[in-house]
Amino acid sequence: MLELGTPGELRTRLTDLVLSGAKTATAGLLTLDYEAEGEELEHVGERLALVDDAGDRVADVEVTRVDLHPFAAVPWEFAQAEGEGFTSIQHWRDAHRRYWLAQGGQVDDTATVVCLWFHVTDAPTPAPE
Repeated sequence: MLELGTPGELRTRLTDLVLSGAKTATAGLLTLDYEAEGEELEHVGERLALVDDAGDRVADVEVTRVDLHPFAAVPWEFAQAEGEGFTSIQHWRDAHRRYWLAQGGQVDDTATVVCLWFHVTDAPTPAPE
């Protein structure tokens, strides 16, 4: 299962970005999003159900790439693939540092970031109007 961001407005916005095709990657902090929750890293070829704010499946995604980078070395290519309108890698770092600190994560330049790349394999077709 893939839940993006925190429940509410953020999750809805991020999920909509995936469904529109703008978002093809997401970041997780290894210590906060994996180790603290006892979660294993995703692997290439793994299929995940993308869920919305209500916990309902809205699409399936397939993992196409998993990279681990120190926070200070996350590449611009990845920040752009997140599809959230970052204007620079520093903008990406500032936004993610704030988010993870607010979630209780410890973020310094050496913190390991899981950079997860994916593509949508199955999404419901909107009903005709």
